[in-house]
Amino acid sequence: MKPQTICVYMSSSDAVAPEYFAAAEELGALIGQGGHALVYGGCAVGLMGAVARAVKAHGGRVTGIIPESINGRGLGYREADELHITEYMHERKKMMEDRADAFVALPGGFGTLEEMVQVINLKQLGYHTKPIVFINTNGFYDPLLDFFEHTINHKFAKTEHQNLYAVVPDPKSVFDYLGTYVPAALPPKWFAKQG
Repeated sequence: MKPQTICVYMSSSDAVAPEYFAAAEELGALIGQGGHALVYGGCAVGLMGAVARAVKAHGGRVTGIIPESINGRGLGYREADELHITEYMHERKKMMEDRADAFVALPGGFGTLEEMVQVINLKQLGYHTKPIVFINTNGFYDPLLDFFEHTINHKFAKTEHQNLYAVVPDPKSVFDYLGTYVPAALPPKWFAKQG
């Protein structure tokens, strides 16, 4: 597969279990070894720092995009090839989205969830056709995927909208998916009015 710029969303917590760090380091190594580039939230801590360091250690390019409110706490990854500092979070997200060829989520908290749901919604509305992948380390995303199924069962989303994203068990599977990715034809978001 040709080199891509991969946007990775993930936790900035240093308190999470070692298996999450192992997945982050593996993903970063695969990005670097594959000649890909990383764009991410710019932090040097948590899974964010682990991915960025692994990309750099394996010859990949790292672009961090971080808001001043976080960078001012000394959390920016200074070894990034590019470190962009934004005033607002929405600027940060827009820059990351624009630079990305694909979106990948490692386990994370509210910020990771918000960012992934936004790119899923933008794809649903036709603003992009880029691949979106959840890495479901240790079944971390199972409750979220159950909720997505719940929205479909209650007609808040269509069954076909599950094709907006992929779920894989490990970092290697991300690249298997990206290497064969073809955007799915999707129905409109809206349902016909009942009754």
